[in-house]
Amino acid sequence: MSFAEIKTFLDKIGKIMGLNEKELDLLSTPNHVLKADLEVNGKSYPAFRVQFNNARGPYKGGIRFHPEVDEDEVKSLAFWMSLKTSVVDLPLGGGKGGVKVDSHKLNKAELEELSRKFMQAFYEYLGPEKDIPAPDVYTTPEIMAWMKDEYEKLVGHQAPGVITGKPLEQGGSPVRDIATALGGVYVLEEAMTQLNLEEKTVAIQGFGNAGMNAAKLLISRGYKVLAVSDSKGGVFNDEGLDVDVLIGVKQETGSVINYYGAKQISNEDLLQLDCSVLVPSALADMITKDNANSVQAKVILELANGPTTLEADEILYNKGTLVLPDILANAGGVTVSYFEWQQNQRNEKWDEGNIKKKLQDKMVTSFNHLWEAYNSNDLDFRTNTYIYAIRKIILAEKNNGRL
Repeated sequence: MSFAEIKTFLDKIGKIMGLNEKELDLLSTPNHVLKADLEVNGKSYPAFRVQFNNARGPYKGGIRFHPEVDEDEVKSLAFWMSLKTSVVDLPLGGGKGGVKVDSHKLNKAELEELSRKFMQAFYEYLGPEKDIPAPDVYTTPEIMAWMKDEYEKLVGHQAPGVITGKPLEQGGSPVRDIATALGGVYVLEEAMTQLNLEEKTVAIQGFGNAGMNAAKLLISRGYKVLAVSDSKGGVFNDEGLDVDVLIGVKQETGSVINYYGAKQISNEDLLQLDCSVLVPSALADMITKDNANSVQAKVILELANGPTTLEADEILYNKGTLVLPDILANAGGVTVSYFEWQQNQRNEKWDEGNIKKKLQDKMVTSFNHLWEAYNSNDLDFRTNTYIYAIRKIILAEKNNGRL
């Protein structure tokens, strides 16, 4: 979703909430848009860090390495991060970073140099009390460790809380590797209970970290995964797929389409399957006004950022499909990042069970607040989620004296 589309949606929300022009302007304007060109082996890579809003706490958000990164995308993602941290009631704001690069074409030494140069470009604006980055698309715990090390060299002291998503040995946290999927599963389970849905069939679009972990977690909870897909296509079996075998096939061959014993389908086919739960966990704008009427799932769990367009949202709401929006459904990642930051700041190490319980409490509490609102008005679930998040940001801005 482009930032222009976000502003259009914000205008709609503003009318519902009765926001004035100053409030809308503050909500739609990032505090800082930082840019740099990073030189590695004679090539220049545009880099961005957008610090959108810090009314509720330090900026928080990932850094992605991707050939399609641009300022508009990073700005949109930073805006969403501001809402995510608000929705799950973290004392954090929202930011996002990115480098326009095909990182698969870099060797390890070049990747490390690029990572360190990102930190060199922006370190003065970052810090455990200012802005706390994390991994995102095509960035890893190893990259986070390089960035932390570079930051500590530049400032001259240890600062493990400057970045999250680190390796466990570098101050990382248990559960971080599955946090996005696990947080989404906690929300889905609550929604299934509220809707009294007993059929537990799932189709998952996207089989990267979030989609793969979602499949494993759902299978362990009695769901049947009928179909999964990746960028090369998908596979479907109405008797269910063997997720462990599927993961092995994906890791060994690079795609789920090489799974034996299932029908090959397209990504578009997967979105239209007869199932109770659809989990888009790949790219933005996958469910549109052109295919929304064909979606048969009762619940959509958005583990990807922005997989459903605004026009599709309206169609889905009118046909009775519950969309659990990205700013709630995939907020498990930033929540466990917050727990990692807390551990670093306090010089503590929490165990896996404790972190999972804390994550479940956060996700379930947020869902219940939103479900109560959703049942009390005629607005769709996404609109209710935005209103809930924005109301808390506006209150913080007023308490800070900015409004």
